[in-house]
Amino acid sequence: MNKNLKRWLMEDLTSYEIPWYDLFWFAPATLRSYEWDQPLVLYGILLIPILWIIRLITNQLFSQKLPVALQKSQIKSSIWNLIRVIPSLIFFLFVTLLLVALARPQKSNEKVEQWTEGIDIMLVIDISQSMQIEDFKPNRLESAKMTAIDFIDGRFQDRIGLVVFSGDAYSLSPLTTDYSLLKSYIEEINFDMIENRGTAIGSALAVATNRMTESDTKSKVLILLSDGDNTAGNIDPIMAARLASSYNIKIYTIAIGKEGKVPFGKDFFGRPRMVENTLDETTLREIADIGEGKFYRVSNNTALEEVFSLIDQYEKAEIRESRYKDTTDFYLNYLYWAMILFIIWLLIKSTFLSNVLQD
Repeated sequence: MNKNLKRWLMEDLTSYEIPWYDLFWFAPATLRSYEWDQPLVLYGILLIPILWIIRLITNQLFSQKLPVALQKSQIKSSIWNLIRVIPSLIFFLFVTLLLVALARPQKSNEKVEQWTEGIDIMLVIDISQSMQIEDFKPNRLESAKMTAIDFIDGRFQDRIGLVVFSGDAYSLSPLTTDYSLLKSYIEEINFDMIENRGTAIGSALAVATNRMTESDTKSKVLILLSDGDNTAGNIDPIMAARLASSYNIKIYTIAIGKEGKVPFGKDFFGRPRMVENTLDETTLREIADIGEGKFYRVSNNTALEEVFSLIDQYEKAEIRESRYKDTTDFYLNYLYWAMILFIIWLLIKSTFLSNVLQD
């Protein structure tokens, strides 16, 4: 492919000035790349061969002929006879290029800018030992991680942070729009990140709130996911929720897990070991009420995904966009060629060359 053509097709049209007389403008790839302002005009090109045929037939029927008696052996054909069609060919090329120019070949470079005020979202995930229970597949924690990643993929320019907790709470990521880094942190979450056992819900809320106190964003959301009661830490969950509410942080709480017998590891014979599971929803419900959010109870992977989908819909920021469209016309390149061919045709018709080509 011609270097100019390749650069022109791949990069900004205004970056390279290609002279109008360059044959680049007639390359098939160039013609295919155009947007046509008046595409219907191009159909006029299809009429040109028809008009040419009509003209030839008219000349044969109505042009003056002199009877000349020649023997068949005296009639000879020559390739030079094709010179006769040069004036007509130039004229029809002129008409073709004129139609191409009238069709207004152009290229558009559209840019779309999107922006939003954004929302600050803090994900607070329980990594206590009970999150290994396998009523979710493959277990509660892994299901929560996968759902959180899907949730992040659906956000646009929101700052998202991450807190994990069991017996203590730990800020794994500050508020950020680097979603790739954030997802890598989530993938690395495991049960050995915090040594102290238990479920410190109050501490987790306090750490998450501390991360959001300096934010000037109008909308602040905290999503708490846990499968147990507050059994550790030195901060009361209700007091922590009130503290978060004082900073205008909306709190969603998700209680994860089934009631009754649930699979937890394997027994001596490799069979699923069943344990009794209970969950006191009272504290999580009250936290959601204080934070003016919602409480959800989920018992399987699908329900968890649906809850995150609902939260995703509730907490969508308005996305605004501006479109910029730069259009460059190229009809002059073909109009210049058409003018040159027209001048050549006039010179041929107005000089002795016309008689030579006709005789």
